[in-house]
Amino acid sequence: MERERRYSMKDYRSEVWIEWCPGCGNYGILTAMLKAFEELQLDPKRVVVVAGIGCSGRIPNYYRVNGVHALHGRAIPFAVGIKLANPKLIVIVHGGDGDLLGIGMGHFVALGRRNIDVTVVIHDNGVYGLTKGQASPTLPRGVKTKALPRPNIQDAINPLAVALASGYTFVARAFALDVDYLKRIFVEAIRHRGASVIDVLQPCVTYNNVFTAEYYRKRIYRLEDEGWDPLVRDPSEARSKYINAMRKALESGDRIPVGIFYRNPYVPSYEERVAQMNPYYLKEPPSRQVVEVNGRPVITTDYFRRVFADRIVKVVGRGSK
Repeated sequence: MERERRYSMKDYRSEVWIEWCPGCGNYGILTAMLKAFEELQLDPKRVVVVAGIGCSGRIPNYYRVNGVHALHGRAIPFAVGIKLANPKLIVIVHGGDGDLLGIGMGHFVALGRRNIDVTVVIHDNGVYGLTKGQASPTLPRGVKTKALPRPNIQDAINPLAVALASGYTFVARAFALDVDYLKRIFVEAIRHRGASVIDVLQPCVTYNNVFTAEYYRKRIYRLEDEGWDPLVRDPSEARSKYINAMRKALESGDRIPVGIFYRNPYVPSYEERVAQMNPYYLKEPPSRQVVEVNGRPVITTDYFRRVFADRIVKVVGRGSK
């Protein structure tokens, strides 16, 4: 009898040379995700990693799974298309705070309100690292990093507060250099059915000389160490857990909480909502639909011409009465 194959971290890691700066927090994110894949024993053929533009955009190259390097700010809609076409795939988005919370903010919000089963990993370092350290949406007003000629004049976006307000049903924060703890968060996020987001505090050693690894290590504390319980165990307590999570997400000062802030398994995913309208969706998703036979498309331009011509005739006829 053939034994079931066991995957190791090296089965998920490609041989591509890593092009990040030495000491970059992205190394911790990459390693934690590899560890999560190994713990979950995911079939590499079923995993899709989608990333946008920036330092984080290189990460699909370093996995030996399906990978997509999308446009700036468009990683989420690309990932959504993949997931809805084939709901059986495990789809993960990697993006920087500038990518996902700047040009990509509209897509970030849309994913949460739809609760599509996609995991979003924010590489949050407060700067646009690949384009020489400009202030990103998460850099607080008044902070001057080494590449800025003057202190930042814009207010910062709180990724967790935006995620909660948008409808994400799994919301977490972690520190890139606490790899084993980050791995645990990734495992739970991938297991969660619905939209998941992890805001990863990821020091940029080249351009952000304010929010360094030492800065975070002095201030970070784990929510569970103070008795925090993020899990909604009954729909009736969802509102109170949500409000408490929002308060904790807005906590500021010299203490930075990490961990799972909110987890609600009772909200139906978008895929489940579609399946309620179309019972064949999950059994025969779009990726399995026949689009051609013997090299000829099933639906031709003649088909569209006949259908729409018929509809135009009906509309014109109705209007003339």
